[in-house]
Amino acid sequence: MKKQISIKTLYLVIPCYNEEDTIDVSAQVFKEKMHTLILDKKISKDSKVLFVDDGSKDKTWNLIEKLHDDDKMFIGLKLAHNAGQQNALLAGLHFAKEHSDIAITMDVDLQDDISVIDDMLKQNMDGSDIVYGVRSSRKKDSFFKKFPALSFYKLMHLMGIDIVYNHAECRLMSRRTIEALEEYTEVNLFLRGIVPQLGFKTSIAYYERQKRVAGKTKYSLKKMIKLAIECITSFSIKPLTMITFVGLMMFLVSLGMLAYCLFVKVTGNTIDGWTFIVSSIWLVGGIQLLSLGVIGEYIGKIYTETKRRPRYIIEKELN
Repeated sequence: MKKQISIKTLYLVIPCYNEEDTIDVSAQVFKEKMHTLILDKKISKDSKVLFVDDGSKDKTWNLIEKLHDDDKMFIGLKLAHNAGQQNALLAGLHFAKEHSDIAITMDVDLQDDISVIDDMLKQNMDGSDIVYGVRSSRKKDSFFKKFPALSFYKLMHLMGIDIVYNHAECRLMSRRTIEALEEYTEVNLFLRGIVPQLGFKTSIAYYERQKRVAGKTKYSLKKMIKLAIECITSFSIKPLTMITFVGLMMFLVSLGMLAYCLFVKVTGNTIDGWTFIVSSIWLVGGIQLLSLGVIGEYIGKIYTETKRRPRYIIEKELN
């Protein structure tokens, strides 16, 4: 007797922020893909495309409402304010967990090749609770896009942070992994760092990164730097250790300089040292300010965590 394979309900979780130029085109691609998967009996007919509007200031939510009116496969969540991509993803995953067996998160601009869904579903059927969508190469990227990205992953590795190389937010998660994710209640959220800590069986699905279907990217260099700082300060204390090491080295150098000054004083070879003194003051002062800044980042994290404010607030729901 053949083993009966249950057809799982899939929710595609798509975060959106000011995507009025993109969402209609993307929605049709998602719709065609979902219908194909349903016809092939790879997913249940109850599967949905969930758009999460992260407090957009344009007509994004109005377009989501229109999509929902035309086809109930499209559903939506509207956050009351711009909570950030990570919190928008989390809101979508929490909602999807209540109504589906598996959830796949993807970008609305279709840069994540939608054909990777088939591979993800296959690997999930083979037992993987988490399937990471990973770029197969960065040959199409310019130097100014490739260099910061590669530097980011190398920096994360240097800081001892467990992060999947060339993986962004395209991933499949089973219901039980999302339930485990709910146990992580920190306000300073970085899913790429948290998900690998969940455990469970994982695998990788490779795909080619595509061009945006429309609109402009919302991910500037400033946001990338902010994301890197968020990741480092949320998952590693190595910067604090480095400050301690630098402080120790400066202390040893200062002892050496003290011995040198005493020697020069005793031998009577004192000379004007204006350049040396000024440069030393600037060097030590710069190191002190940098150290205070790093410590301040960690204190700021503690401050926001102790407030226990909600990570997102849902204003409207289409389901």
